[in-house]
Amino acid sequence: MDTQAQVLSILETALNLGGRSSGFSASTPLLGALPELDSMGVVALITAFEERLGITVDDDEISGDTFATVGSLRDFVASKLGR
Repeated sequence: MDTQAQVLSILETALNLGGRSSGFSASTPLLGALPELDSMGVVALITAFEERLGITVDDDEISGDTFATVGSLRDFVASKLGR
């Protein structure tokens, strides 16, 4: 599974999107566009990434830019996975 597919799968399950992520592309806006992606949603996503992908996300690595779009989130996760 490629990084974008992993990110979309985790977005879908962590935020309970009801299948909406299947229509997401790299340019799909996230933060401010998805009501499910509030502060608790960000925490749920980070926890899911850490548990499912075995990465560690430090507090100082988290910014609004990371969660701006599917592509920015994918790039962040890819960098954490060393891809």
